[in-house]
Amino acid sequence: MSDKDELTDALEEFRLSEDAEATNRKQWIDDVKFSRLGEQWPDGVKRQRELDGRPCLTINRLPAMTRQVLNDARQNKPAIKVHPVDSGATRETAEIFNGLIRNIEYTSNADIAYDTALDNAVTGGFGYFRITTDYACDDQFDQDIFIERIVNPLTVYGDENSNCADSSDWNKSFITELFTAEAFKKRWKGADKVNWETDYQDLPNGWRDNELVRVAEYWTRKEVPATLLKLSDGMVLYEPEYLKIKDLCDAQGLQIVETRPTKTYKVTQRIMSGAEILETNDWAGKYIPIIPVYGDEVIVEGRRHFISLTRWAKDPQQMFNYWRTASTELVALAPKTPFIGPKGAFNSDQAKWATANVVSHPYIEFDGAQPPQRQPFAGPPAGALQEALNASDDMKAVMGIYDAALGARSNETSGRAILQRQRESDTATFNYIDNLARAIRHAGRVLVDLIPKVYSAPRMIRVIYEDGTNESVPINQPFTPDPAKSQQSKVYEAGKEQETVQGLTKVFDVTAGKYDVTCEVGPSYSTKREEAAAQMMELGKMFPPMMQVAGDLLVKNLDWPGADDIAARMKMMLPPQLQGQNPQVQQMQQQMQQMDQMAKQAVGQLQQQIQQLTQQLEQEKSKDAQAMLNAQIDAKKLEIDEYNAVTNRLKLTQPAMSPQDIQMLVMETVRQAMEPPEHSEEQQPPQGGFLMPGEQPPPAMP
Repeated sequence: MSDKDELTDALEEFRLSEDAEATNRKQWIDDVKFSRLGEQWPDGVKRQRELDGRPCLTINRLPAMTRQVLNDARQNKPAIKVHPVDSGATRETAEIFNGLIRNIEYTSNADIAYDTALDNAVTGGFGYFRITTDYACDDQFDQDIFIERIVNPLTVYGDENSNCADSSDWNKSFITELFTAEAFKKRWKGADKVNWETDYQDLPNGWRDNELVRVAEYWTRKEVPATLLKLSDGMVLYEPEYLKIKDLCDAQGLQIVETRPTKTYKVTQRIMSGAEILETNDWAGKYIPIIPVYGDEVIVEGRRHFISLTRWAKDPQQMFNYWRTASTELVALAPKTPFIGPKGAFNSDQAKWATANVVSHPYIEFDGAQPPQRQPFAGPPAGALQEALNASDDMKAVMGIYDAALGARSNETSGRAILQRQRESDTATFNYIDNLARAIRHAGRVLVDLIPKVYSAPRMIRVIYEDGTNESVPINQPFTPDPAKSQQSKVYEAGKEQETVQGLTKVFDVTAGKYDVTCEVGPSYSTKREEAAAQMMELGKMFPPMMQVAGDLLVKNLDWPGADDIAARMKMMLPPQLQGQNPQVQQMQQQMQQMDQMAKQAVGQLQQQIQQLTQQLEQEKSKDAQAMLNAQIDAKKLEIDEYNAVTNRLKLTQPAMSPQDIQMLVMETVRQAMEPPEHSEEQQPPQGGFLMPGEQPPPAMP
């Protein structure tokens, strides 16, 4: 289809959507102006009363009543919960989904988007928020998901053929947006500045501005055929997904074991002016990322009507304004009752008597014996005041919000009875909060469908846990967890299903498996913690022994610094079975500790014995060394005796040697004897004698 044909079809689809929603859109404007802007008097009546100088009061009670529903929803936030469905999904990865969705909501200020959509639904009948994607940073290619609010729901046109309560079956939608001429020219260079609704002259006034250009986002969802493949390991993929990883499957020996035809959806965004298609973008998910929040839904003759909380309270509110104005007018503008007296009684002080109804005089004189008297005041108009009260009761009955919810006192004295009275109003208006929960659940399905496509690459993401703590977790890649991080244990030890291969932990693969979404409505985590602490304190007063077994839980829920540390210390004082430990395992650990202590004692005793034996050995060694030294001394003494004998023999055999020569020979012999033997056995002199000068050693003994 050419761009011109697509533009023509888009204009026709826009016309159908606009015609189908004309009534709802007109009533949305009327309801919001009436309840929020206070435009509650008919134009003709208000104009006539202003010309006559009569009061025209507006006592708007609707905002206080609508805030009861809106603030109740803020205190009971719907929360998205992801659950695994098939064998490819795990509970740990579902926790990753939950933490990532909380992070998306936090970074997007999603609570503002939810509150704005519900506000529009309660006061006007319908509201919207949307899901978008954008780059995480200016210098990265990674994309993140965001939840954005739609301030003006009248810029959204839905699918008139939708039947689902949450409009998850939308196949088309429009969002119109205004651009200044300069911004339009900067973004779409060379495009004609033609408003989207140029061809529709019957659109409401104010939607057209000569200095602004209105552009429309045209979202379409079309069913396309697809082929589903089942691999030998049980993995199920669409054919395009398989072709992307075919080489990897071939390397792992995975084969296609079954195929079947199926269908999927292709979502496309086209940005259009009234003259041309400016952009065409493919959306990664299978849902149109525009989430409606509806008021009270009524289907008549095939058309869906969305009714606000204030729709049927407008007539009682107008009656209340009229009767309050009438009673005020009757009291304020009623003539003053005159003084009555005998003829001539007012002659003495006529000036003061003439101004007696408007001026307070200290005294007024009169003539005659009988003083003038004022007639009694008839009182405020009881009928007008009673009608105002009736109109007020009508408003409460129509909206289902009664005095107890508005803070009025009643005969109840117990807290339970007061809560039951307040709960009546919560029950009457719970359908609006439930519709918000349906919308957020559909948003969860959109996110679960979109996350595997946007977060398909290995990366680090931040996950936020229910108690508000957060951390960075790697996805789509193997990693080694740090057991020292207590927060990681919430995910790593959730299902005890880790598989460690060569030191790598099982991958958190958000692209594998199927997950389902539920939405839980209830108080926030901090509110539930405060209520739990209050109730546990009451129970502790009634049953003090409970503090001995659950005191750590009570302290943990208290909101002051150091509570977690005190709770951890109190938990260590509990019996093992209350700490989540197996008593048998604890007993075995105690026995092992006792055995370890006994082994340490035995080792200590052995070390003492070894030290004693070592000392004894040192002593024995010293004794042996002394004996060896004595033996050496005795040997030296024998050698000295031999030296003396040799000297004496030299004196007898060689008388020609001088005393100096003999002394030198003896000193050299003694020196040789004092040195340790360094020669081999063959080089030692024969035992029992020394070599004389000029003698040769005899041959060695065998």
